[in-house]
Amino acid sequence: MPQDQLQPDGTGPGAWDIRGRLERALAGEPVRWPVYLVYDWFVQNRAAPWPELFAQGLGELKHADLVRVERPHLELVETTTEVDGATRRDVRWITDRGELHESWLGEWRKEYPVKRPEDYRVMARAWEDTRCVATPECFERAEAEIGPRGMTVGHLGWTPLRRVPLMELHVELAGPERLAYDLADGRPELMELHDLLVEVLCTMCRAACKTPARYVKLWDNLSIEMVGPRAYREHLVPAYRRVLDIFGAAGKRVLVHYDGRLRPVAGDVAALDLDGIDSFTEPPEGDMGTAEARAAWPDKFLWLHPSLGWFRQGGDVLAGNIRRLAREAGPRRYCFLISEDVPPQCRQTVAAVLKTLAEGA
Repeated sequence: MPQDQLQPDGTGPGAWDIRGRLERALAGEPVRWPVYLVYDWFVQNRAAPWPELFAQGLGELKHADLVRVERPHLELVETTTEVDGATRRDVRWITDRGELHESWLGEWRKEYPVKRPEDYRVMARAWEDTRCVATPECFERAEAEIGPRGMTVGHLGWTPLRRVPLMELHVELAGPERLAYDLADGRPELMELHDLLVEVLCTMCRAACKTPARYVKLWDNLSIEMVGPRAYREHLVPAYRRVLDIFGAAGKRVLVHYDGRLRPVAGDVAALDLDGIDSFTEPPEGDMGTAEARAAWPDKFLWLHPSLGWFRQGGDVLAGNIRRLAREAGPRRYCFLISEDVPPQCRQTVAAVLKTLAEGA
């Protein structure tokens, strides 16, 4: 066990070392003691013994909004009601071209704003003449809060455009079924909106370049069977190239949240100058093992998400899989994440992962 233990409040030499170890791993130095991080969203929204786990060496990955977006042709009106003990949230998108509606029940989306092909033009009006303002203060505040106990990556905000446009349409605006039909039909209304959103995305990226963030994450939530290799190559790759050109010129690095199946586009991913794959997950959630991913992407940083099923199979299975992942991902450019959900029995299981990593995974 390393000697520079964390203090109970998460400070001290060990806390500083979490950040230092991650920065060295990102820089390409050999990883001798892999970092294990939890998303800040879970710390804020899931009941767990976080101070205890931080004291044992768990780090935190914060996310900071880098851009504020102003949409002059859109009014958003939100209402909430209680339904069987859960909060229902309804949002109206009001424009001078028409109105859209979306809803959630608890954390789960129940209704997408785009329901018919003609809704794409209403949605487009909501994005026309978008203005973007850099918000470096958000990143600076997050860095001051996390200190040595982790690090901050920037993103383009939780809303309204945090993915490349086709994935934003897939996940948030139209949904997989509506998008699949309209993409197959080549609906001009869809393609016009997509192209407009690409321009908005590039404007947001240029604004984000004015912040001190070194790493920027796109929350694309990709699993390739949901959009297909052809759409990936025709729509995602060109958008990535534009984003990478903008951020690359400013000395910033881009990582993408890919938490599903990737093998059919592994070569396409390799050809893009993406710095890393966030929340990479082995089968059964994904379709590539860690050794295969490292062979496909020898220079990309692997933000590894251990399968949640391992946490239910006993300490020996869990420790064995953690050691294997570290061996197959290494010796450089990787870490471990709690990024899809909090593991079951996290007081014991997360502590077991930390112990395994500290002993030399």
